[in-house]
Amino acid sequence: MNKKTIGIPKSFLYYRYHILWKNFFTKLGYNIIESQNTTKETIELGKNYSIDESCLSSKIYMGHVASLKDKCDYILIPRIENYGKGEKVCVKFNATYDLVKNLFEDYQILDYNIEQTKHHYEFLELIKLGIKLTKKPIKVLKSYLYAKKEEKKYHKQRQLEQAKVIANTKPKILIVAHPYNIYDNYIGQPIIKKLQSLGMDIIYADRLDKKTAKMYASTLSPTLYWTYSKELIGAIEYYKYSVDGILFLSSFPCGPDSLVNELMLRKITTIPMTNILVDELNASTGLETRLESFVDILKERRDTND
Repeated sequence: MNKKTIGIPKSFLYYRYHILWKNFFTKLGYNIIESQNTTKETIELGKNYSIDESCLSSKIYMGHVASLKDKCDYILIPRIENYGKGEKVCVKFNATYDLVKNLFEDYQILDYNIEQTKHHYEFLELIKLGIKLTKKPIKVLKSYLYAKKEEKKYHKQRQLEQAKVIANTKPKILIVAHPYNIYDNYIGQPIIKKLQSLGMDIIYADRLDKKTAKMYASTLSPTLYWTYSKELIGAIEYYKYSVDGILFLSSFPCGPDSLVNELMLRKITTIPMTNILVDELNASTGLETRLESFVDILKERRDTND
């Protein structure tokens, strides 16, 4: 009997949960196929399924979903509403399932719902989904526990790697950006490569332990609304004495980032910062000039302080 294949769009929550998903479904006996890295063609494809006002990241996601057509038996589209009281996420994460379901009527969708204020927890939701797929509760439980173990190992390794970067003496920039932006082949990776070519080491805000990040975030803004934003700005407070500068990276026109980034730019006055906004018409030449100028400022400031 041939294994069935689950397609995973390489965007949005992929960069937060891909280790969990791939290990869980592989252990259950399914093949996994990921969409390809983002290209301009991905964006053009996604625009066909998006309104003009959608953020670039959302258009990219829809492009990844569309690119998986006829390549898999199922496509994974989770829904996340909140992680508990006071732990909301951007509305796009609880609307994505409905958008995909209505726009791609011929897709076989696998979904689960995280809404902890209504007792929909990750553990219970994935166990229910696994049982729906295999009818084998014990196998599903073992698969989930294995996947969580691998996920924890993965994040621990990334934290250790980042600690080594912090410990060296090279100039460093803290990148404050959602994982689906900074690790995306079109939005974030050209910026990372450019900064590294200019001699900068990169510290990633999303790699800080989530509990630690939220604790530090409360000192900057105790009333901040969005969970993912809390995790990012907490890294600013945690790393501010370990880096030479901070770069905010957003996709146009992200609502939460437009508020949170502006708030941080006004609150943090002791370290150089810049804000990069990427849209679908982004000109790489102008962007490179901005990055070069920012790095020059950081290096000159570093030399002065030395």
